[in-house]
Amino acid sequence: MTTAPQSEPHFTDEAVVARVLSGDTAAFEAIVRRWQSPLVNLAWRFCRDRARAEEMAQEAFLRAWRNLAQFRGDSAFSTWLFALAANLYRTELRRIPATMLSLDEIAEPPDPVIAGAALDQSARDESLRRAVLALPPKYRDAILLSYFHEQDVPSAARTLRLPEGTVKVRLFRGRELLRSKFSRPRSGINAAPGSVLPAATHPTEAQTP
Repeated sequence: MTTAPQSEPHFTDEAVVARVLSGDTAAFEAIVRRWQSPLVNLAWRFCRDRARAEEMAQEAFLRAWRNLAQFRGDSAFSTWLFALAANLYRTELRRIPATMLSLDEIAEPPDPVIAGAALDQSARDESLRRAVLALPPKYRDAILLSYFHEQDVPSAARTLRLPEGTVKVRLFRGRELLRSKFSRPRSGINAAPGSVLPAATHPTEAQTP
């Protein structure tokens, strides 16, 4: 699960929120310092454009500031903040889509038999990232939160505002799409996602994805 940096050790997020709501508006700067890098990174996973990611994160903080009174403490503040940000990012990408290749256009990772024994791990990772971004949005969002931002299924479900069973189904189908892209019956290489994503097991929940 995504954890906060330790730059503000004396105040929890919830304590800072309480200070802001009680009139200490300057305290919100602690929230920004604590979560700016994670929110920019999350935005970058969606759009792959650093400048746009920073703008999207800034808008997320502005929206969090405006809606801070709506935080009820039913979940961790970070879960509330990430849910707000993820929904904002998805809306922004629907408004102005990022330029992306289709899944079929993503280059396969190099074959170690051809490229040599030392497989270029950075090339594998980049191919995987690009393939994840090329997934249909409902699968992409679940994969991004669960594997690149280390949210467990309950946290990802709260962020996406979906039932946990639906998130599990989307993770399963997203992994299957990635494996269908990268799996090849050639010797010496497994599916590229296998080095990052665990083996897909069919979810038991009969949820509609």
